[in-house]
Amino acid sequence: MPTPSKRRFATKLPPSLAAERRGDVAILQLSRPQKRNALDDTTILGIEAFFTALPNGIKAVVLHGAGEHFSAGLDLGELTERDVAEGVQHSRMWHRAFDAIQFGKAPVVAVLHGAVVGGGLELAAAAHIRVAERSAYYALPEGSRGIYVGGGASVRLPRLIGVSRMQELMLTGCTYNAEQGQAIGLSHCLVEQGLGLAKGIELAKRIAQNAPLTNFAVMHVLPRIAESDPASGYLAESLMAAIAQGSDEAKARLKDFLEKRGKKVLRG
Repeated sequence: MPTPSKRRFATKLPPSLAAERRGDVAILQLSRPQKRNALDDTTILGIEAFFTALPNGIKAVVLHGAGEHFSAGLDLGELTERDVAEGVQHSRMWHRAFDAIQFGKAPVVAVLHGAVVGGGLELAAAAHIRVAERSAYYALPEGSRGIYVGGGASVRLPRLIGVSRMQELMLTGCTYNAEQGQAIGLSHCLVEQGLGLAKGIELAKRIAQNAPLTNFAVMHVLPRIAESDPASGYLAESLMAAIAQGSDEAKARLKDFLEKRGKKVLRG
């Protein structure tokens, strides 16, 4: 019987995914190491189901890959001949799954190592925090294969690295290593090989300690404020700040801080 600190999820997942719960943190593993964790339709639908049905008690999620790679992207065995309408529907399935990550119930930390390529990079971009090990490398090889990204990269990646960088990746087929990816914003943390999962869990536990309303605002409200004009953005920010500040949890946390029970911000 699983221990209370490390329990399996009851949610039925395909063999290509494995999940466990450690307190208020969930860990989802891509489990196709023999295929470099390539993403087939079954896996994509499993990811959507997992994040859609995430229990309310889960306050943060860690996403990582088994074996030597995070994900080498689309399983090319899935690249069957489709007409335009079928192709759009297939791409929309990926969009739904990755939207369930970005706009789901809990912040997600992705741990990256080895190949973070094509659809694997699209998956990583849907997470809120990305931790990379030094073995990580990034590429969008779709251009050299005569296809185009379809999992949301055109929307998410330019916001992370800029349009020009994405154009370079797709037009030239170049590969960025872990250090280059860190420099342009593909990852937030860069750690030594083998330390990524521990760092990801550490960050997830820290995130899980935040007030749920604050995490919700950062996930769902902040991106929309950032894209709005200043006048609308300032108004939305003021409203969100007032809502958060008026919550009972915020009042209790501020009282703890003022009465010297809360943690101070220290140099990292």
